[in-house]
Amino acid sequence: MKKKGLVSTCIILAVALALAVITGISFSKKRNFQEDIVIGSNVTGDFMLDEYNENLKGTVGDVKVYVLKGEEEGGKVLILGGTHANEPAGHMAAILMLEQFQVSKGTVYIIPNICQSGLTHNDPLEGTPQYLHFTTKNGDVRTFHFGSRASNPIDQWPDPDTYLHTSGDWTSDKIKEGVQTTQTLSGSEVRNQNRCYPGIKDGTVTERVSYAVTSMINELKIDMVIDLHESSPEYAVNNAIVAHQDALGLASDTKLELDGIDISIRLEPSPAKLRGLTHRELGDYTDAYALLCDVGNPSQGRFRGYTDEALAITGDDACYRAAYAINGGTLLYVDYSAGNFPLALRVARHVATCAQLILSMNFEIDDAAREVIVDNFEDADMIEEFYNDLVEADDIGLWLN
Repeated sequence: MKKKGLVSTCIILAVALALAVITGISFSKKRNFQEDIVIGSNVTGDFMLDEYNENLKGTVGDVKVYVLKGEEEGGKVLILGGTHANEPAGHMAAILMLEQFQVSKGTVYIIPNICQSGLTHNDPLEGTPQYLHFTTKNGDVRTFHFGSRASNPIDQWPDPDTYLHTSGDWTSDKIKEGVQTTQTLSGSEVRNQNRCYPGIKDGTVTERVSYAVTSMINELKIDMVIDLHESSPEYAVNNAIVAHQDALGLASDTKLELDGIDISIRLEPSPAKLRGLTHRELGDYTDAYALLCDVGNPSQGRFRGYTDEALAITGDDACYRAAYAINGGTLLYVDYSAGNFPLALRVARHVATCAQLILSMNFEIDDAAREVIVDNFEDADMIEEFYNDLVEADDIGLWLN
């Protein structure tokens, strides 16, 4: 009996060791995988984010900022993708705009992986895929991360029991007297990029990234910042633009224009008491119009079934079809009548919204010296054509270089 017990123990230990080796290799591979970002002729330059916070240098948070600068001087727009790395539409839309936007006036800055740390791992116990694969029109297969909502614990550990968000040394005359600028959150939120703005210069990696973004906006005098997200189909703030009060005018114009080309979108004001988010803090601590765009993602929701790469790309889930059938779809805040909500549709919504926000910004500012013109998205007809083409093709790969 003792011999059998010893053999069983050895087998269990051997299996455990093998699993540890396999998972370790997988973890290391994802940690070190570099996405294939194609630099086209439309990209006029780049720089590292540590230019706006030297404390990022040598860390996983020191990401590249891509510059699309027109021949004519004009305004400046910043687009953030990958804030939450398990929301692939924001990440992929930023990459697609990086590769497709043709800027003739002004400058568009794009950071497709603002939370690079979040791309290096997955949310525990969620069973999500590690990568997404797309075949381009040339037949090449390009691979991108599917990551986590939060920064990797190995980049800042341990989480506190509670996270006290603070504006640190930042001050602003745009915040009304008596408005609380701190907030107590769950400890794990210290790794949530979208709870750490306006950032702390020498704080955690996540806080340092947020500080660098805020500093960059102020020093470059950026006119508008757009943060791209996804949320579960049952979440109320969905298919929406969330706007700081200073940006509500141009957000309203954008909603009306998008409604006119059959892209239905909600408009939500940024809650003044909800601290740490881009649409709140970047609107309070910079002069930029601050907005967040959200689309529905079935691979994020609590109703979903088996979570794999196919679900992330197709958005086709039997559980969500059943949920939509209940009470005429009132359980969901996206139109799931087609039986899916694919990534191509979600990316198309983000790109169309960003393009229209740029047009609305030009109208709102009404100053030719601060215009931003993207030649291939210069008017509503061009935006509608792109949106319909991508949705109909249902294939992001065809738009990737």
